[in-house]
This record gives sequence, C-alpha cells and structure tokens, in this order.
Amino acid sequence: MAGTLDGQVAVVTGASRGIGRACAIELANHGASVVINYLSNQEAADSCAQAVEATGAKALIVQADVSKADEAQKLIEAAEAEFGQIDILVNNAGVNRDRTIARMSDEQWDEVISTDLSSMFYCTNAAVGGMRERNYGRIINMASIIGQMGNVGQANYAAAKAGMIAFTKSAAKELARNNITVNAVCPGFVATEMVSALDEEIQQNLISQIPLGRFGTAEEVATTVRFLCTEGSFYTGAQLSLNGGQYM
Repeated sequence: MAGTLDGQVAVVTGASRGIGRACAIELANHGASVVINYLSNQEAADSCAQAVEATGAKALIVQADVSKADEAQKLIEAAEAEFGQIDILVNNAGVNRDRTIARMSDEQWDEVISTDLSSMFYCTNAAVGGMRERNYGRIINMASIIGQMGNVGQANYAAAKAGMIAFTKSAAKELARNNITVNAVCPGFVATEMVSALDEEIQQNLISQIPLGRFGTAEEVATTVRFLCTEGSFYTGAQLSLNGGQYM
C-alpha cells in the first residue's frame, strides 16, 4: 500500500498530537504531502512534521485557529499556495469542556461548538472549491461515539459530534457529483492524552464497557482514515464506528 497516495496533498487540522498526529503520519507513510495544522503547541507540531518528513513525505506547518472562519481560510490558502491543491481534508480539530448542563457556561458551550463543529464547516467550505474544480476529494470528519449515544456531562461535545455526522450526510449528497466523498469516523474511547489523564478507576470503568476489553489506539483510527482515502472510494455519507463493540 505504500505510495498509494503519491502526489496527493492532505490537510489535517489539530494534527500536532493524538489522533491528528497519527493521521498525518499514516497518510505520509502512503505518500501524501501533509499540511499540519495546530493552534498553540509549536513544539508538538514540529515533532509531527519531523515524523512526516522521516517517511520521505513533505510537511508544511500552519498555525491557525480553525474555529474562526478567516483563519480556516488562511490554512487552506497556505496549503494551496505551497502544494497547488488539496486532495484530502481531515477535520480533526476538537476540544472538550465537560460539565453538566446546569453547570455549563455559555463560554464552555460556544468553545466546543466552535472548535469541533464550526471549524469543520469553515475548512470544508474553504477547501471544496478547489476539489470541485479537480473533480476529486476525500473529506473525513472526526466525530465520536459520544455523538451517536450522548453522555452525561458532555451535552456540548455530543451536540457538536452529532452535528458533524449530520453535516457529513448532507455534504456527501451534495458533493458526490464532483467525485468528492465525505465520511465520518466515530471512535470510541482511544488511548490519547485526554483519556490517559483520567483517574485509573475511571479508565477501568470505561474499559469494562468495551467488549474487546481495551481502549483503541490513535493508529487504528488513522488506518481507517487512510482506508477512506485509498480503497474506500465507494464509502460516502458513512459513519465508521471504531468502538471495540461499545454500541448504543
């Protein structure tokens, strides 16, 4: 499979660590040049770029707050200026600000909706023009099992991720005529920094709910993203649930 993405360009938002970093490296391993978007952690973005370049692929780092329309536009313009095109867009940027509804502030609601949901629209809106001109594109939106089943204390996150799934279905119908596929990847609990920071007791409780008896890995999610960019050409409007059997 190495080289199946030769000549293609991928933009990965929130790529400095976790699932985004794994996606950037996986796509680079298969030949894609990668645009690494980050918000604030320059050191982590540099590390990701080094890992991408170690595969022989090209990397471009772009700092942008994609929860803002003008900065999302800046990201896409920087990618097109450097590489001339965008073939793959992975909308991965996201945060969580967990509180029960009664305790959730307007700011906590707005930050999650803006970062997780609005950023996807802003980046897709900016990138889709070039994809339509070339009659090709692969858009992957990083949703979550929480957007499928909800969760106590995560109404903002669940709403954002469910919105991503609904957006995916609509965009897939709109863009199919242009040979652009749009899919949602819905990971369950994955062993990222966010999960690792939880108390051991909480982690074990979560694992007890997963039939396969473990957390997923960022690399497993990245493999699914890469599949949608290579063999998965007949997938569009789909939700791919990587959750170890933890269904609703």
